[in-house]
Amino acid sequence: MRPHRFCQILYSNMKKNKSKLIVILGPTASGKSALAVKIAKKFNGEVISADSRQVYKGMDVGTGKVTQKEMQGIPHHLLDVASPKKRFTVVQYRNLALKAINKIFQKGKLPILCGGTGFYIQAVIDGIVIPEVKPDWRLRSRLERLSANELFKRLKKLDPKRAKTIERKNRRRLIRALEIIIKTKRPVPVFKKQLLSYPVLLIGVKKEKLEEAINQRVEKMFKLRLEKEVKGLVKKYGWTLPLETIGYQEWQSYFEGKIDKKTLKELIKLHHRQYAKRQLTWFKRDKRIKWIKKQPEAEKLVTEFLRSKNEGKDERKLRRR
Repeated sequence: MRPHRFCQILYSNMKKNKSKLIVILGPTASGKSALAVKIAKKFNGEVISADSRQVYKGMDVGTGKVTQKEMQGIPHHLLDVASPKKRFTVVQYRNLALKAINKIFQKGKLPILCGGTGFYIQAVIDGIVIPEVKPDWRLRSRLERLSANELFKRLKKLDPKRAKTIERKNRRRLIRALEIIIKTKRPVPVFKKQLLSYPVLLIGVKKEKLEEAINQRVEKMFKLRLEKEVKGLVKKYGWTLPLETIGYQEWQSYFEGKIDKKTLKELIKLHHRQYAKRQLTWFKRDKRIKWIKKQPEAEKLVTEFLRSKNEGKDERKLRRR
């Protein structure tokens, strides 16, 4: 049977059963974006980004945002949807992601959620939403005086579980987590609701020699004029909000003459490697994820998932635990 005809049968089966969602996740530089494009091309899909930094306009090189050429004609959603001037929440992301998924379903296509922000992915597939806690500007003002390291130590003492997954150098997120804990007088609360009505397949991408791939990605970022991008963003927005993230925050010390470019580059590589470890720590907790090393493994999983009428029941049981 020809591949094209085979895919048509799969689409037909998918419509007869239920709409289904594919999730492709993994640490930074694991190759998940390229895999998502290949799966989308083979199974008539569209990609939805699940990256907490790629939602911001102008943050392209430093976030490793997929280029038009790399998209290969596959529509991508939730890239460049927020201004670095404004705070973009996980609740906003979840609402936009669900709209994008439904829009893709209406086209008769397969939605593929792809990214490395575990909290965003979990917010979509498990319906978790952090309860709204109004900003306490006096409290924030006091916390702003603390360094990222001091904020992290305080969070680790109050909520060790949240400390394991948070970006420890991201002062904005640290302050927000502490604000929620202090105001509610308990660890960062997470409620589960609005479970998805359709089955979900989670595919995790394992990358051999991940550290080497991360180092190569950083080298590529420098060649793609990351410095110019950072300068432009700082000029427009200063060192606040999204710029307090890996690949951007390290440049402040360089621009102030505190470190040279070689040290800067090694620092960015180190922070990306550390972040990849935290991503894996988050993902390893989810036993639903099926880990693969090569593209054919992913294609086989997707094929079986789209063929099956009952796939997804076990997934929903696990989510209710």
